[in-house]
Amino acid sequence: MLSLSVFSQQGELNLDKGLMAKGYDVVAYLQGKAIKGHSKFETEYNGAKYRFSSLDNLEKFQKDSEKYMPAYGGYCAYAMAKTGEKVDINPKSFEVREGKLYLFYLTAFNNTYELWLTENPKALIAKANRNYDKLIVN
Repeated sequence: MLSLSVFSQQGELNLDKGLMAKGYDVVAYLQGKAIKGHSKFETEYNGAKYRFSSLDNLEKFQKDSEKYMPAYGGYCAYAMAKTGEKVDINPKSFEVREGKLYLFYLTAFNNTYELWLTENPKALIAKANRNYDKLIVN
């Protein structure tokens, strides 16, 4: 049963060549920085590879991996709330809210993080949680 649960979650992760957050350091995000990780500081967790900018951040992740997991499998939090769709992210567009990492889609013409902030982030989180839960169940 556990392997089926992990398998279904793996199918709902936004991975780029197996990498979560396009290879950016998920521990650094919680420190307020978007920093690309290095292949020499890489680990695997629940079917995804994670890269870190330092050995210290890799060790922090290994001690409490769930703490650093991006919301919604690393897909755009705004899109998950608005449409329930899996939309890719720009790893430089993020927010940490109440200890949770949210990633966003960003192009020259569309900044979903700004939309997130101008709408109601608390209500959007509730909608995104429901929408993501539906993806995992299906």
